[in-house]
Amino acid sequence: MGKTAIILGATGLTGSIILDKLLEDDRYSIIKLFSRKRVENNNPKIVEYIGNLFELEKFKKDFTADEVFCCIGTTGKNTPDKTIYRKIDYGIPLSAAKLCVENGIDTFLVVSSLGADPKSTIFYNRTKGDMEQAVLKENILNTYVLRPSFILGKRKENRIGESIGKAMFNSFQFLLIGRLKKYRAIEADSIASAMIYLADTKTTDVHIIESDKIKDFTIN
Repeated sequence: MGKTAIILGATGLTGSIILDKLLEDDRYSIIKLFSRKRVENNNPKIVEYIGNLFELEKFKKDFTADEVFCCIGTTGKNTPDKTIYRKIDYGIPLSAAKLCVENGIDTFLVVSSLGADPKSTIFYNRTKGDMEQAVLKENILNTYVLRPSFILGKRKENRIGESIGKAMFNSFQFLLIGRLKKYRAIEADSIASAMIYLADTKTTDVHIIESDKIKDFTIN
């Protein structure tokens, strides 16, 4: 019997890539998806649990796995209400981490963001920083927080602002060297590969991985 993985955010850019990779990975036999809506995939490895992720604790009985990949996140455009925004970017990852502790799951990986800082005056960065601190306090044995910079990849939704941002990043990426290297844009595929590699190998004691270090843990 292969491993069981849980993915939160499987309909998003990074989460969908993780799903595709795990479906092709013989080490995994069950992929549990917790979401508000179903994915368009009938692969027999997939088991879906549809509901309100603000009440993730109601799924406790089914929230069992070897590893949890948390790729939950929203944007100011999609979620202008800051209270709801925080419930998504802070509340859901923390609830997932708490369920890991309660159900004995020892590997938890979560996508945060470059610049995450609980003392930041920027709401987005402060929310991510608060999330990181809260998750790490749960003391899950193998916890990995990835802090990507601008994430590149083909999204299902067309974000004009991100298209402009991508063009801008590509035009001056060569200037980001040395200490500025971590600000380079990164492909979602690299993030997904790193998360799978870390989940399987658990080869580092570093629990927070900055954007420029993510590729150090990528797989083909």
